Amino acid sequence: MERRKFLKIAGVGSSGLLLPLQGMQVSAEQLLNEGMHSSHKRHLADVVLNTARKAGASYTDVRIGRYLNQYVMTRETNVEDIVNTESLGAGIRVIANGTWGFSATNDLTADGVARAARQAVAVAKANAKYQTEPVRLAPVKGVGEVSWQTPIKQNALQVPISEKVDFLMDVNNGALKAGASYIRSSLYLVNEQKYFASSDGSYIDQDIHRLWAPMQVTAVDKKSGVFKTRNGLSDPVGRGYEYLAGHDKDKIRGQTTLYKASYDMAEDAMLAAEQAKAKLSAKSIDPGKYDLVLEPSHLCLTIHESVGHPLELDRVLGYEANYAGTSFATLDKWRSGKFQYGSDKVTLFADKVQPGSLGAVAYDDEGVKTKRWDLVKEGVLVNYQATRDQVHMIDQKESHGCSYGDSWSSVQFQRMPNVSLAPGEAKYSAKDMVRDVEKGIYIVGRGSYSIDQQRYNFQFGGQLFYEIKNGEIVGQVEDVAYQSNTQEFWNSCSAICDNSDYRLGGTFFDGKGQPSQVSAVSHGCSTSRFDKINVINTKRKIS
Repeated sequence: MERRKFLKIAGVGSSGLLLPLQGMQVSAEQLLNEGMHSSHKRHLADVVLNTARKAGASYTDVRIGRYLNQYVMTRETNVEDIVNTESLGAGIRVIANGTWGFSATNDLTADGVARAARQAVAVAKANAKYQTEPVRLAPVKGVGEVSWQTPIKQNALQVPISEKVDFLMDVNNGALKAGASYIRSSLYLVNEQKYFASSDGSYIDQDIHRLWAPMQVTAVDKKSGVFKTRNGLSDPVGRGYEYLAGHDKDKIRGQTTLYKASYDMAEDAMLAAEQAKAKLSAKSIDPGKYDLVLEPSHLCLTIHESVGHPLELDRVLGYEANYAGTSFATLDKWRSGKFQYGSDKVTLFADKVQPGSLGAVAYDDEGVKTKRWDLVKEGVLVNYQATRDQVHMIDQKESHGCSYGDSWSSVQFQRMPNVSLAPGEAKYSAKDMVRDVEKGIYIVGRGSYSIDQQRYNFQFGGQLFYEIKNGEIVGQVEDVAYQSNTQEFWNSCSAICDNSDYRLGGTFFDGKGQPSQVSAVSHGCSTSRFDKINVINTKRKIS
């Protein structure tokens, strides 16, 4: 909940909220400004675990979460909005009589969490009347008390607002001077402080940081009224404010390792202005079959929609049918061991461990240690994404560690981990790839897209398009979208650049579930080539 609402409900200002632990007095103001000490969380977690066990739970987990979000949004020379939200509470999940039950509370007293624990057990027992098979959990060994933090150098939420506004104003002014008609730029900053405890014997404290710096630059032809836009090419990251250090050249001297992947937003804004203006005079593409050279900032979205979502096991089984459909990648295809998802160049893997990725954590929201596993191996479908109560459905005994809830008040469930395309093994650059193309299009950045309810037939656009003829880029083009289906597309993959070209893209707002939840997820890849893909012209004809 918002800070003001929390203080109003708690009925206190700088004093008043008592936590019955060692006689210590902790105010609501302190909880929101400073967070809760791990000893407080441990005490409350033990209250939940003991209460649920006495009420009849055979398994219990509790997530005590503090969620901080800050959004700074600007347009041209003005600040449009600054949003700060803080949320604090506990979500409790139990199994009783073989059935799940869940409850959540923002009353972080011993009595408050005990009431929620009893309610979760009561919900489970009520649900058990309608469940024919008991929940089966893959075993997890308790890890005791452990902690993990996103390896940041500078906490973005601690940087003064004035400094962030000045930074965005520099970005905007650079774009306007470079010829942009309009620009919107923003900073999205997230900190999740999550404490997980379970009856398996785990007490896991994690401090997770994410950052995104999106923008949209527009150029207008004043004579015709035609306008073109180019969105920013930043990657949303699991990193601190140092990701934006690229704008300060003095800071990055001598620190090439740390800042190698930093983002110079001001430079990108100026380049975006020039490219948006070039879009106004770029020729419209001739439809037909082209070899596509897809840059990571573009291909990450195609991976998300045509690999990430269709290989979620709950979607495969039909549990997600009411939210963006099911999946063509059904269990019979996987069980055959022969389903050719892509060419032999294609290995697609899932993980929640890649440094700097949005999904990187040490443990998921079921207390499972995170890892990497293959989904498609050398073109063949070999696995899905599954949680503790799902893996027995695919004859496996170990959870993949991809459970997530977007709030303490949301029940955790199977969410997409990072899903990435493995780079090629042989040395091969994007320039080499272009030289090998006779008739093609080089695509940068993600644009509009459409995909059907089984995640099979699709259409994707982009931000920038460059025509390739006889191994050379000959000019910028416009009005491009490509159409294919998932199996045809990935089987047309003929080349992938090596690891030196590998980059992470992703999204802050991947939606799933009812009630809907969002999660942040990255997708890594190197520049890749797909042969003989159908390209259409998207230009609207005005009669």
